[in-house]
Amino acid sequence: MATQELQQESLSRAVQGQSTANYAEIYTGFARMGIPEEDIKPRENVFTYNAWRALGRQVRKGEHGVKCLTFIVCESKETNPKTGERGHYRRPWSTTVFHVSQTDKVQS
Repeated sequence: MATQELQQESLSRAVQGQSTANYAEIYTGFARMGIPEEDIKPRENVFTYNAWRALGRQVRKGEHGVKCLTFIVCESKETNPKTGERGHYRRPWSTTVFHVSQTDKVQS
């Protein structure tokens, strides 16, 4: 997968995701870094590295994010003999998210 495609997919998953299971983890992690709770808005100003790149921002070198566990949809290797289509399943995936204050706008 090309870099731009990966970044767009990451942004799409981040914005369209419906689970709020990581919110407590995100708020706690960024609060420990000194970011006020009212400034922490998951899916608005908290994204993964690749999602920030898709938004035209770069995470600054040396910044540490908050580790989160999420679930991603994967395509099964086996095909359904009746339909000929591959099934899908969800699996856990560890990722790191960064606050907008840890990023800079990319110069064009």
